[in-house]
Amino acid sequence: MTDKTVVQPSVAHPMFKFQRQVQKLVDSRVVKPEEPLWKIALLFGDDWVYWKGELQDFDFSMQDPISALLAVESWEED
Repeated sequence: MTDKTVVQPSVAHPMFKFQRQVQKLVDSRVVKPEEPLWKIALLFGDDWVYWKGELQDFDFSMQDPISALLAVESWEED
């Protein structure tokens, strides 16, 4: 008998993808890490309502610095 183990590919949490996009904005100097999160609202256009809700679900406020978002190492939900 052959034991076949199926390995599910890991899927990145949407916040990880958002975090990478924000990091690119910082790297390209569009925004600074010390600026508040609300500064990126216009850059995300219609998607901002969704991302703002996600940030608030993780207890971020729009006054938190962008660096706080970039410092998160794991987006595991409780």
